[in-house]
Amino acid sequence: MSETDAAAEEAAIFATEEPIALFHEWMELARAKEPEDPNAMALATADAGGFPDVRMVLLKGADEAGFVFYTNLESAKGLELKENPSAALCFHWKSLRRQVRVRGHVTPVSEEEADAYFASRARDSQIGAWASKQSRPLESRFALEKQVAVFAAKFGLGKVPRPAHWSGFRITPVRIEFWRDRPFRLHDRLVFKRESAAAPWRTERLFP
Repeated sequence: MSETDAAAEEAAIFATEEPIALFHEWMELARAKEPEDPNAMALATADAGGFPDVRMVLLKGADEAGFVFYTNLESAKGLELKENPSAALCFHWKSLRRQVRVRGHVTPVSEEEADAYFASRARDSQIGAWASKQSRPLESRFALEKQVAVFAAKFGLGKVPRPAHWSGFRITPVRIEFWRDRPFRLHDRLVFKRESAAAPWRTERLFP
C-alpha cells in the first residue's frame, strides 16, 4: 500500500474530529458484527487506597455528557466509585479488530434517569435488583432464589419501584483513544484528550 493509500484509509477510519460521533460510528459497526453484547465494556475502578479492580458491564448510554452504566450502589464498584470517583473503560470488538479506551471523572446519574432506565428493564431483572446484595457473601444459590421469591410475592403484579441502592453512573471523559489493529503490530492509535469537560478536545497520534 502506498503512503497516499494508507493516508486515505486512515482518514476513512478516523472520519471525524469529534470523539463521541466517532465512537457511535464504531459502535454501529460493532452492533452489525459482534455476535453478543457489542455494548460490553471493561470498567476499571480503584478504592481509596488506589488498589485497582476491573469487571465487565454494559454501556446503557453515550453522548456528549459521558458514558452511562447502572449498578447496585452497594456493590464493590459502587463503593469504589464513591471513594474514588474516577474510572476507565475499554471496549474491545474482536470481530472488528478495534478497541476504544476511555478515562474520566464519574458522577451519579439523576434520579429521573435512573427511574426511567429501571422502568425499562425486564420485570425479573427489576426483582433481581431487590433480591441481590451484590458483591457480598452468599451462603447458597437457594438463599438467592428465596430472596427472589420474597420480592416477587411482595410486588405481586404491581409496579416494581427502583430500589434506593440501585442507580447509575456517568463517566465524563477527558481522554478517549481509538485503536485499530494493523499488520505486524503497527497499529493505528488516535487519542482525543482535554483538560476538563469544558475544555476543547485535542488530538494526537501515538506510536503502536
